[in-house]
Amino acid sequence: MKIESHNPFFLRKHRYVLLKFALFLLFASLSFHIFFSVSLKLISSSLQKNTVAESPLDSTPILQDLAQIQPQNDSSTQCDIFVGEWVADPTGPSYTNESCHVIESHQNCMRNGRPDTGYLYWRWNPRDCELLRFDPRKFLHLMRNRSWAFIGDSIQRNHVQSLLCILSQVEEAIEIYHDEEYRSKKWHFPSHNFTLSVIWSPFLTKAAIFEDINGVSSSEIQLRLDELDEEWASQYRDLDYVVVAGGKWFLKSAIYYENNMVIGCHNCLEKNVTDLGFAYAYRKAIGLVFDFITGYDHKAFVFFRTTTPDHFENGEWFSGGQCNRTVPFKVGEVDMKDVDITMRNIELEEFDKVVSYRNGKVQTLKLLDTTQLSLLRPDGHPGPYRQFHPFAHSNAKVQTDCLHWCLPGPIDAWNDLLFQLLIHDVRA
Repeated sequence: MKIESHNPFFLRKHRYVLLKFALFLLFASLSFHIFFSVSLKLISSSLQKNTVAESPLDSTPILQDLAQIQPQNDSSTQCDIFVGEWVADPTGPSYTNESCHVIESHQNCMRNGRPDTGYLYWRWNPRDCELLRFDPRKFLHLMRNRSWAFIGDSIQRNHVQSLLCILSQVEEAIEIYHDEEYRSKKWHFPSHNFTLSVIWSPFLTKAAIFEDINGVSSSEIQLRLDELDEEWASQYRDLDYVVVAGGKWFLKSAIYYENNMVIGCHNCLEKNVTDLGFAYAYRKAIGLVFDFITGYDHKAFVFFRTTTPDHFENGEWFSGGQCNRTVPFKVGEVDMKDVDITMRNIELEEFDKVVSYRNGKVQTLKLLDTTQLSLLRPDGHPGPYRQFHPFAHSNAKVQTDCLHWCLPGPIDAWNDLLFQLLIHDVRA
């Protein structure tokens, strides 16, 4: 059957087919345009990502980490982080005596029965800037393949325990060495290949000590003021970071030697020996340490920690002194003892002397000034709770410790200060 081209039905159907074809072309054109635009954006984004990935910053991840952990309004160059006050902090410590397993019994105040806990809820607040909390994860990342040592007396051992407790939130350290008296120890963090140690050297110089574990002396200490203690000096070349400090051992009776000859003493009973006083020996020892550090061909990064005040009241440790306060002092409420003033002045003078001599270019020697903030914390010591439940037996002899610090306790803030100094001077 032949269909005529002028048939009305045929004409309408033809126009309908043409309309559908036109709409198809229109939609196809729009789809292609959208697809092409999106593709361009994806290609552009990919190129930008590749450009960022090739940035030099990625080849120095430590610098990136430091940029992330430094406060946005960094005023460290204008701010003295050692000047401030203790403020209430309801968050409390980052660890407990149950979560940390390296606390020595004499500093484990909570286990030993100390009844109050208010001393745990304070933090150090510098006057003019923000103090970052110690970040154990960032610290261990920065310390990968590094070694760190605390050199000094039992306060240094107290400090290293605090650091170990904080770091244990990320990784438990493995003890790999201790001496016969457990005064010097070394730990390893296998996941970061980081070695942390404490080297017991109470005078920092060579000394012959005639004293038992309870601190009872059978003779005066023989102290050589012109020779460093090889216990730490021989290990110095292998250390990347060091915290070094003097301490209260210089107040003990001692005979002083130079060039293998007796030159004087402190609080000695020897006839025909000049009592030079502890300040003479302390200045000599600190100066010798600074000369060694700045003149040695191996440049470890060294933090020199200032003296730690004690808080014995109404006597000393051997004469019934106590520390029963439960809150911090406010600024201006307490004065430093004469011996602490003398030691601190010597430390600052000797530190300034070596920095001035080097025209301020001693980039690897920093001052860790914990004296003032520690002075304000009479509440942070073990006191009678250096012993396990000291009052369980009514007629037991109780020894009081108002020099060392409870763990957790105020000494944890020293690590916040250390972290602040570290992140501004880390060597990538």
